[in-house]
Amino acid sequence: MSDRQAVEQTVHLYVEGMAFANEAALKKAFHPKSSIIGYYQNAIEWLTRDEFIAAILAEEPAPPGTQPFMDIQSVDVEGDAASVKVTDDFAGMRFTDYLSLLKIDGRWTIVSKLYHLHL
Repeated sequence: MSDRQAVEQTVHLYVEGMAFANEAALKKAFHPKSSIIGYYQNAIEWLTRDEFIAAILAEEPAPPGTQPFMDIQSVDVEGDAASVKVTDDFAGMRFTDYLSLLKIDGRWTIVSKLYHLHL
C-alpha cells in the first residue's frame, strides 16, 4: 500500500468512526496528544482527542448500513508528514476538515484537526 493510500485509509477510519460513534476507530485514527480546533456554536472549540471522542459518542450514531458522506479534496504527502482536506457530514452538519498526519512507527495518525463548520 502506498503512503497516500494509507493516509486515505486513516481518513476513512476517522470519518466512519465519527459517523458510527466507533470509539476504537477514532482512537486508532487520532494520536493520543492530537488537538481538534475550530469554531462551534460561535465559540472557539479546542479539544483533546478524548474530549472530541466524548462529544462524538454523545451524539446519535448513523444507522447501520449508512454510507457516510466524505469528499477528500486534497492529499499531500511528503516523507513522514501529510495534509488532507476533506469535507464530511456529522450529526446533520457539514464540516471541512484540514487534517495533519504523521507517520509514527510505520502507521499514519492524525495529530491535528482544524475544522470549518458550514452554516
